[in-house]
Amino acid sequence: MAKPFALRAARPDDYDAIVSVVDAWWGRPITGALQRVFLDHFSSTSLVAERAAADGTTGLAGFLVGFPSPDHPDQAYIHFVGVDPRERGTGLARSMYESFFERMRAEGCTVVHAVTGPVNVGSIAFHRAMGFAVAGPVTDYDGPGADRVVFSRSL
Repeated sequence: MAKPFALRAARPDDYDAIVSVVDAWWGRPITGALQRVFLDHFSSTSLVAERAAADGTTGLAGFLVGFPSPDHPDQAYIHFVGVDPRERGTGLARSMYESFFERMRAEGCTVVHAVTGPVNVGSIAFHRAMGFAVAGPVTDYDGPGADRVVFSRSL
């Protein structure tokens, strides 16, 4: 049975809670890819998933940082997504993506993009399962030696 999660718009003050767990969730240093500026300027289009505890408190279960493109009004970009390893397989990531897709459709977007490193086989498999087209690895996408797998999905 899926655990209950509450999805809400992110807030800039969620940043500290998110960066306090991302390295552990990824199993490697990753905080450099998620600067505070993303929640300072894109919190309203980003999501936080909270789980309710028996004592009435809530805890961070996941997050999605995404935004519509200011240069391409028909496109959106998902920059960073995290799910607590204890919550993987519950459908939480799928729920966050679907919520983001719905919001971006309402904003007039018709395509969503994302990228990841070629070593992130879990992310590649997830994006394929979510209906994203997968290209790459694209050599030097993020500069010399920084190959990336590029995803796109029509809404």
